[in-house]
Amino acid sequence: MQKVYESILGGVEKKQKKLALLIDPDKFKSTIALENAIDADVDYIFVGGSLLSRGSLQNCVEIIKKATSIPLVLFPGSTDQIDPNADSILFLSLISGRNPDNLIGKHVISAPILKKTSLEIIPTGYMLIDGGNTTSAAYMSNTMPIPHDKTDIAVCTAMAGEMLGLKLIYLDAGSGAVNHVPLNMIRHVKKNIDIPLIVGGGIRNPESAYNICTAGADVIVIGTIAEQSPALIAEIASAVHQNSTHNITAKD
Repeated sequence: MQKVYESILGGVEKKQKKLALLIDPDKFKSTIALENAIDADVDYIFVGGSLLSRGSLQNCVEIIKKATSIPLVLFPGSTDQIDPNADSILFLSLISGRNPDNLIGKHVISAPILKKTSLEIIPTGYMLIDGGNTTSAAYMSNTMPIPHDKTDIAVCTAMAGEMLGLKLIYLDAGSGAVNHVPLNMIRHVKKNIDIPLIVGGGIRNPESAYNICTAGADVIVIGTIAEQSPALIAEIASAVHQNSTHNITAKD
């Protein structure tokens, strides 16, 4: 299997946008969204959540690995969200916040565990962006998201992350966000970094997905809408994969 990071880089080089489905193991009660994701040729499956209270990560990973060969990427909300049977893990540094645990503390704890696995480790600059409500990620990390109108702060933070050697920048409005990351912020961040850009949170329809790709996102992440309306996954996947030719008027 091609490494996940190589796949993302290849997409950037070929100007091919990618789509990831985010699955929260605690909410993984039905395989309908997974089945729709497989049918829609979703590029990656991200697994993780801000709070896992049922110890359901291992079971979720096992089910997904049996169902599909789509790369499974851990998107950990804590140090206990590591499963060696996944393909890759986003080694997240919450660079938008000032909580040292999320900048380096938790990484020190998880490093020796990850060292014993064969997981592909991708250092990722994770940035919470205000999506109009308080999300679980912001609450659990004890950090403030970057205000939606502070594009300059987002740009400088992303640039700093790249200069620190991080390989991805992830702008996230959070699960269940009222609004997705502003298009203007996405454009300016993308313009000022040379590493791939992931955008997630608050993406509820093909139009939003298309516009976010056009603004500069290399990978789109959907989660809540896939749980609520699994049939929309195919439409969003079409908008993402056909970004350059998809017949949508940018209104968002």
